[in-house]
Amino acid sequence: MALDLNFYLFAIPAVLFAGMSKGGFGSAAAFAATPFLALILAPGQAVGLMLPLLMVMDVTAVKMFWRKWDLRVAGVLILGAVPGILIGTLVYGVADPRVFKFLIGVVALGFVGWQLAKTARLLHPPKRELGEGAGLFWGAVTGITSFISHAGGPPAAVYMLSKRMDKTTYQATSVLVFWAVNLMKVIPYAFVGIFTRESLTADLTLIPVAVIGVLAGVWMHHKVPEKLFFGLAYVFLVITGSKLIWEALAG
Repeated sequence: MALDLNFYLFAIPAVLFAGMSKGGFGSAAAFAATPFLALILAPGQAVGLMLPLLMVMDVTAVKMFWRKWDLRVAGVLILGAVPGILIGTLVYGVADPRVFKFLIGVVALGFVGWQLAKTARLLHPPKRELGEGAGLFWGAVTGITSFISHAGGPPAAVYMLSKRMDKTTYQATSVLVFWAVNLMKVIPYAFVGIFTRESLTADLTLIPVAVIGVLAGVWMHHKVPEKLFFGLAYVFLVITGSKLIWEALAG
């Protein structure tokens, strides 16, 4: 990972975008930074670079929603995420880097498809509350997708939406889940060598960008229509996701 001009031309917009999503738009599109960075970095470098920065953003969010979450729902998803993270660790340890690049691209396109289907009301919350067994399953899927590209939002949402929580409780529960999931990924990431001296050095230089992004997101929350923000995010994810899949298959 060369910390040169080309790196920062990609990293600064990616981190700013993630911060803006976390600060003003419910963090749903924050993971878009990972596919973008994977265009110039190895997949492991991309996810490794973003994790500490996402954790910095998480701290702010946890303070904002302190004790407003549903601890039981969060606990089920967090417990389920443990085997999911372990599966992600095993896959990373044996898979060719192109497999991870392909998976990041698939997750990116899948995220867009999920969001568009939800917007078009093709997807609906479960009519009945899902039990804890289903919560553990969706927690495991959350752990896998979060390990691959920090994109655990959709599977976690399947379980949380069934609980018919109010908006604040839902957001606070989501914040708590991903704060915990991101913490749990630190040791596995270190174990498989995802963190490097270069990535951690880059993180130190990008922390101010992450903070500025969160503050900008808070300001944009009242100035920029949510549909415009997510519309741009979806176009961006389709382009980067498609390119990653093409590179993985052609490589």
